[in-house]
Amino acid sequence: MKKLIFAIMAMMAFTFSLEAQVYVSTTPAKRNVILEEFTGRNCQYCPDGHAIANQISASNPGRFWAINVHAGGYAATSYPNFNTSDGTILNNGFGVDSYPAGVVNRSTATGQSRSAWESLTNQQLTQNAECNVAGSVIVNPITRLATITVEVYYTGNSSVAENYLTVAMLQDSILGSQSGGSTWNPGQMIGNQYVHMHVLRDVITNTWGDAISPTTQGTLITKTYEYQIPMSIGNPNGVDVNLSNITFLAWVSERYQGAPTRPILNACELEYIQGSNEPIYPIVAGIDMEGLYECTQSKNAEVNIQNVGTGTLNSMTVVMNYGGETYTQNWEGELLPFGREKIIIPLTAPFGVNDMTISITEANGQACTFSYTESINCLEWVDLEVEGETETLKLMLMQDKFGNQTTWSFTAADGTVLASGGPYQILAGSTATQIHVENVVVPANECVRFTLRDAMGDGICCTSGNGYYIVKDSHNHTLFGDNSDGDFGAEVSHLISVKSLDGVEDQAEQRLQIYPNPTSGVLNIQGEDMRSIEVYNTIGQRIMVQAVNGDATQISTEGLNSGMYFLRVVATDGTVMNRTFTVAR
Repeated sequence: MKKLIFAIMAMMAFTFSLEAQVYVSTTPAKRNVILEEFTGRNCQYCPDGHAIANQISASNPGRFWAINVHAGGYAATSYPNFNTSDGTILNNGFGVDSYPAGVVNRSTATGQSRSAWESLTNQQLTQNAECNVAGSVIVNPITRLATITVEVYYTGNSSVAENYLTVAMLQDSILGSQSGGSTWNPGQMIGNQYVHMHVLRDVITNTWGDAISPTTQGTLITKTYEYQIPMSIGNPNGVDVNLSNITFLAWVSERYQGAPTRPILNACELEYIQGSNEPIYPIVAGIDMEGLYECTQSKNAEVNIQNVGTGTLNSMTVVMNYGGETYTQNWEGELLPFGREKIIIPLTAPFGVNDMTISITEANGQACTFSYTESINCLEWVDLEVEGETETLKLMLMQDKFGNQTTWSFTAADGTVLASGGPYQILAGSTATQIHVENVVVPANECVRFTLRDAMGDGICCTSGNGYYIVKDSHNHTLFGDNSDGDFGAEVSHLISVKSLDGVEDQAEQRLQIYPNPTSGVLNIQGEDMRSIEVYNTIGQRIMVQAVNGDATQISTEGLNSGMYFLRVVATDGTVMNRTFTVAR
């Protein structure tokens, strides 16, 4: 993949006033340290190197950064593929052929064993730096365009007239396999997955850096780049670039010595900001669906708005298109730059996967065209009527060979885990399978979510054995699943609405009362923990929706014609109650 880079400003020589300096200090300082750690997911002892680098970093906060360069024979190309052309060039430049290996501030011509990293780091930290490095990265979260500004100030003289500035992008918190992870660095394990940190994703400049000069005391050099952050990096089995988990490092190396530019004179982590230079710039930072796993189509969309402009937002109009319906919400308040605001929009969610598009059409009285689209999956539930307060479900799970990748859970609507299981053992044989039968007790009058997960994202079939899942009730009736339901990718979920037959009608009657009925004006509604109400006419058209937060509310019927209407009330626990009322004029 070829990165898109535009060098906008080459440099400012020392003859400029120091007022041009924005980020970098002009005070002489000691060297900071970059460790380029050559590693791979199939390298058994590389997690030990990661742990050593983590300890050095913890001992030297703000002065030491490790870069995990995945390259060489142990760097797997299966997902997640961390290999890059820059990483291969770096690996070859330092002649690395055993792993893990590392170069500390490029103070050596070849990679060094992990036992030497700490002493080499300590030597570098005590040396005077010829220059200081600092800067910022501003990323527009909509366009993913990064504006990178780096300043280099020479507090002393370099031994050569031309140095090299490098800017690199790293990414944290990527889950994937790692040989030796649980043995040598268990602190970075989540279940059977390893949390890969400070992984090299791209070098923004030339791999060995861009030439800068002059390099004499008192010189201030400023370079600015525009970099289009890719959605994903890696071919094949690329990894998404999450804007919330990236960092940018910059360093100055002295000269070409063979293939590499070395040694590194100083380094820094660039300040990272998601935003824009425009005064009015609201964006949709994401959507959360309240009640997504409740057994009702009445949901609340929680639209997360972020102000990434330089001015304060005082008003917005947010328009949502979802399931053929349009919802409009006006907001007023005070949202400071980089602040966030949550706007709640009640809605009726269609079953299945549907796109929800949120548009901000107005901000501070000015027209806007910002939009955001996300796919929302509203699960259709299975109704299960039971006698008593609990029901015993039976899960029949046929694992494939790699049972260590399989986990499952039954949870209540509020997220409480009712039961869970897995991971299981790895079986002998390339297509081996094994059945697991689990009895799970769930409460009545609850929306129960069953979730089956595969850590590698390829389900529980088919090349490694034909696994499947089936869930049955206490009468041995199948609720969902069959012996062909193993190809689900990373995760599959189902909902079960477990309803007790004992006293349901009496309970509902006590929870909801409306008056006066018939009404000619205001209809009073009293219930327990109501979340939203909807009004439908006799032909099924929804003519009113209103968010509620409490036990009492009112609706005006002045705009309604005489006749009968249906009232639908959704409580915070997902319970749906229906009533009819009449408008009389």
